[in-house]
Amino acid sequence: PNGTGKSTILCAICLGLGGQPPLLGRADDARLFIKHEKDRAEIEIELAPLPKPTGGGYEAIHVIRRVIDRDRGKEGGRGAGASTYYINGHKSALKNVKELVTERYRIHIDNLCTFLPQDKVGNFSGFDKQALLAETEKSLSGHLYNTHQDLIELERTLRTSGTDVASIEAELHKLRRENERLEREKELMEERRECLERIDLLGKKRAWLLFDARREEAKVAKERREALKKRKKEAERAIRPLAERHAKAEGEHSRIQSRYRAIETKMKKDKKSYDDCFAKSDRYEDEMQNELSEYQTIDAQQRRAEKNVERERGRLREVEAQGEDFPTDEDIEGRLRESKREMTMIKGKINGEKSRMSGSVDEIEKAEQDRKEAADRLDRLKDDKSLRLQMICGRIRTVGEAYKFIDQNRKMFRRKVWGPIAAEVEPKDQGTAACLENHVSQATWKAFVVECKEDYDLLFREVREKRKTAVNIILVQNGKLEARKRMYSEERMDILQREHGFYGYLDETFTAPDPIMEALLNRHNVDKVLVGGDAVQNSLERKDLIEFLSTRENGDRRPGKQASCFFYTHRGSSYKYTNQPSRYTGLIGTSQDDISKAKMLKPGSDPAVKEQLAETVRRAEEIVAELRPEVEAAQTRIKEMTAEGQAVSMQFKDAQRTKREFANYKMKLKNQRDKLEEAEEAAAKDNDKEKSRRVAKIKKLIENLTAMSENAAELHNQMLKGTATLTGVKMSEDGLSVQMRKLADKLEEKKAETQEIANQYADADLDYNLKKKNAKELLNKAEDMAPKEQWHARLEEPDLPENLEGVEESLDEAESKADSITDNPHVMKQYEERKRDIEALQVQLDDAGGEKDMKRKQLEQKLSRWESALINIVNKVSLKFSSYMKEVGCAGEIRLYTAGANEEPANGDDLNYNFKDWGVEILVKFREASTLQVLSAQTHSGGERSVSTIMYLMGLQNLMASPFRCVDEINQGLDERNERLVFKRIVENSTAPAGTSSNSDHCGQYFLITPKLLPNLDGMENENIAVLFVFSGAHNFAKYSDWNVDKFIEDKKRFMIQQDDGEHESTNVSSSGRGKKRRSKQ
Repeated sequence: PNGTGKSTILCAICLGLGGQPPLLGRADDARLFIKHEKDRAEIEIELAPLPKPTGGGYEAIHVIRRVIDRDRGKEGGRGAGASTYYINGHKSALKNVKELVTERYRIHIDNLCTFLPQDKVGNFSGFDKQALLAETEKSLSGHLYNTHQDLIELERTLRTSGTDVASIEAELHKLRRENERLEREKELMEERRECLERIDLLGKKRAWLLFDARREEAKVAKERREALKKRKKEAERAIRPLAERHAKAEGEHSRIQSRYRAIETKMKKDKKSYDDCFAKSDRYEDEMQNELSEYQTIDAQQRRAEKNVERERGRLREVEAQGEDFPTDEDIEGRLRESKREMTMIKGKINGEKSRMSGSVDEIEKAEQDRKEAADRLDRLKDDKSLRLQMICGRIRTVGEAYKFIDQNRKMFRRKVWGPIAAEVEPKDQGTAACLENHVSQATWKAFVVECKEDYDLLFREVREKRKTAVNIILVQNGKLEARKRMYSEERMDILQREHGFYGYLDETFTAPDPIMEALLNRHNVDKVLVGGDAVQNSLERKDLIEFLSTRENGDRRPGKQASCFFYTHRGSSYKYTNQPSRYTGLIGTSQDDISKAKMLKPGSDPAVKEQLAETVRRAEEIVAELRPEVEAAQTRIKEMTAEGQAVSMQFKDAQRTKREFANYKMKLKNQRDKLEEAEEAAAKDNDKEKSRRVAKIKKLIENLTAMSENAAELHNQMLKGTATLTGVKMSEDGLSVQMRKLADKLEEKKAETQEIANQYADADLDYNLKKKNAKELLNKAEDMAPKEQWHARLEEPDLPENLEGVEESLDEAESKADSITDNPHVMKQYEERKRDIEALQVQLDDAGGEKDMKRKQLEQKLSRWESALINIVNKVSLKFSSYMKEVGCAGEIRLYTAGANEEPANGDDLNYNFKDWGVEILVKFREASTLQVLSAQTHSGGERSVSTIMYLMGLQNLMASPFRCVDEINQGLDERNERLVFKRIVENSTAPAGTSSNSDHCGQYFLITPKLLPNLDGMENENIAVLFVFSGAHNFAKYSDWNVDKFIEDKKRFMIQQDDGEHESTNVSSSGRGKKRRSKQ
């Protein structure tokens, strides 16, 4: 049967013998021939042993194995590196395999006369006469084909040899003219070369002359440097006496300055002592005046002290009068103790009440905190859409990237963009969410919905094309939800709900925006899917629900039954039923699927967590409501006790204030009594004793004042003497300073002269070193250009100028002459090449005539052998072809087309073979009234071409060098008669006994691959025919041993008996029913 793998055998032969996939016309890559779901393919072919060239036995058997690996080779290539070859178990290269197959076994896989795959059958009949001859030559003998190609090449060479002689002569004349022009240019180049040589020689001379000039300059610089060096030493010797005198004067000046500073320091010290004595004298005089003043006021102070006693006594009486308004200490202390006792009692009551209330307050605060935290968390968990969107975008990268772009660029869109759809849908419960998620495809859940074509194009371009992000986009024009007619009428829906346990339609189990709902309706018909509960299972068990849903309603005139789909739950599990009528039998096919829990539509948070949080809020509110009245009553009692405590606190504070005021009064009374005592003591003091003390102190101050005046006078005399000495020292210092300044001026003048000479010496030394370095560089350059030992004699010859000016003039003259001649460095090379080309062309012209005669003889020798062999082969094939065509009631002939080789040439050319146009023509006649015609696709049918092709190949069979032939489905276009005749001919030709003339005298193996053969074919009983059945298809036998004809016959008989019994029983039932019907009418 078709598709079982028949042609796989032919493909294996081709690929196993080193052939490439294009030869089969099926694929370009060898890896495409590997079986699906497999990683590698192996082909192993065993070739019969070849007879030994020396005779007497056969060579070893050759086993070729090819392994094709799917994972090897370039991904975009043709599988060139995916194959590994083995010959007799040893790894080998493809080149060695082809050499063994083509050269030793003479198997040509690329020759359609030998190897004709199914996809190349049409190519063979489409060959023109030239291609048919080439394929025939290849199949019979590689020598014939190679000789034919040699003849084509020899003819082309001989045709072009006549024009070659004329072209050689013309080329020779052209080269000679060009060489004359090049010879004149060559002379100019030689003259320019001589100028360049003289320029080079003058440059060498110039380099040595520059060195000589610079060497003389260096000598002069050296003499000047030595003279300045001598003057520099003399100037340095003249500086030494002046420097010594200046140093001695500096030493004397330093000694005088030290003495001056010592005298000046002593004078400053004496001045300070004088100022101190003078200041002490002034202070003693001021103290003496103060004491005299105090002595004079002693009596006045006695009178003021007595008045002060009377004043303090009056103040004491006033303070004692103020104390009469204060209570006693015992009364004040009693009031303080009573107020403090009452405050302590009230505070204890308040603390007790607070202690009793604190537990309830803590419980209320904790309950309020728990309620707030649970409420906040519950509010966040209630936003299922945001949580589901966050979950989907985090789980599916492409959806997350697309949503991020949409969210950040919403202003770019004309209308709102919805999605992903899974985030926009709100199921009523998790049961229906699982049904909805199962019914709608994953691609739709991840899709985005747009409301206009412009937004669709924008989103596709920006996300799919630019960012290479795979995203599904659904267009709902204008975002409108279209009205739709329900699948079931209200009457039928009422029955489904009452009797079968359905709740309603799937689109009623969730809410979504209109564009999202429209997209789900368009793509998945959620408005036609039913949803039910446990009662649906009972209807299914009664086996009337499926039939009820499949039956069309009265107003529906469409033929056949209708499809349906519904979900239902049973014992906590959900199921999906899909009912679809067969397009062939019309019967309802039912499929049942278990529904797993929703994943994409599951709530963003756990419902149990939500319920737990809601319970926490409710419990906290109950605790607060229960404890708040107790806390408020306690707060009221605390407030009343606090007010009472505040009144007692005011009494306590008043008592404390009275106590403080009484204490202040006692302190004030004590202070006033102390002041009175002090005033009385001052009034009772002895004034005579005070006067004696004051007189003694005045005397002492007078003595001190006299001593300080005498010290000041002595210090003043010392200061006058020091000033005179300091003036003399200063005059000596000024004289030395003038002398030092004169010596310093002379010394600086001498130093400046010496420095000038030193600078001149440094400049002369630098100039000498630079000229010396320059001379050395010029020497090195001259040695590099023209070593003295090698070029001295040549540079001193009289043809060169002796001085630098003459060399410069000669150099300018030579450069001008060289520049006047255009440089063409290729002239000499071209001249020599042209000369060699002229000599070679002359030799070629002399040899051309003899070579043409030799090739003509070679062509005639090859032609005689090739033409006689080709005519002999064509005649043999033509005889067999004519005989085979006559067997099928037709006529045929094979003719050699020589392209007018034996005709007289029109242009006088003696070569008129046209070997490239030679060919083989197949002439056939299929009807009596017609004549022999060349086989062509335009004239003959497919069956006629198939018959002609087979008979031609049969005619070639005994002449072919290949050990086997392969044809695939060549009998498909034949009618029964021709197919039988063709098969008979194939059997006779392929089973003929081997000849005795040589080891290769045999008909060879013949592989005929066909999907079917006619029954009772002649020749099938031949023992040399092997029939191989290929049953590799998916629905065929797993093992060849399962093919049991007797069992097939028994099964067929049993089936026919059962069928006859069934028809008989049906007839009896029908008759019985009619009888009952008649009796009921009676």
